[in-house]
Amino acid sequence: MTDSNVLDKVSLVYGQMNEPPGNRLRVALTGLTMAEYFRDEKDENGKGKDVLFFVDNIYRYTLAGTEVSALLGRMPSAVGYQPTLAEEMGVLQERITSTKTGSITSVQAVYVPADDLTDPSPATTFAHLDSTVTLSRSIASLGIYPAVDPLDSTSRQLDPLVIGHEH
Repeated sequence: MTDSNVLDKVSLVYGQMNEPPGNRLRVALTGLTMAEYFRDEKDENGKGKDVLFFVDNIYRYTLAGTEVSALLGRMPSAVGYQPTLAEEMGVLQERITSTKTGSITSVQAVYVPADDLTDPSPATTFAHLDSTVTLSRSIASLGIYPAVDPLDSTSRQLDPLVIGHEH
């Protein structure tokens, strides 16, 4: 980051796995609040910034929510996740948006437990993403890198209404 002169344009927020689940649950929201500040803070021309927001790994947010839910004595839902998973994920993901002054674009790593794309955690996350790039263990085992699985990868922009019928 020093060599490419971006260090003064970077803010990092960490939630380490050895910290209490409440702390880890708040990390994504804290990082997003910072991104919103940079997006909305106007410069001398009345413009905010276009922010690139990385999340590694959004599954940790879900896992921390599951742990907090258990500590609060809530009855778990499917596969042991918190009953408020969809709401919590929506609160986070819907804040990643553009305004008149700037924008937030997010790149998120999503851990998929047991490579099951129908698991409630990744499935809930995927519902909010515009595109997904799925990496495949079976493709990697063939020595093909990056091991992108084009059949499991998606994009909402690949719609006939957006790109036309000839594509």
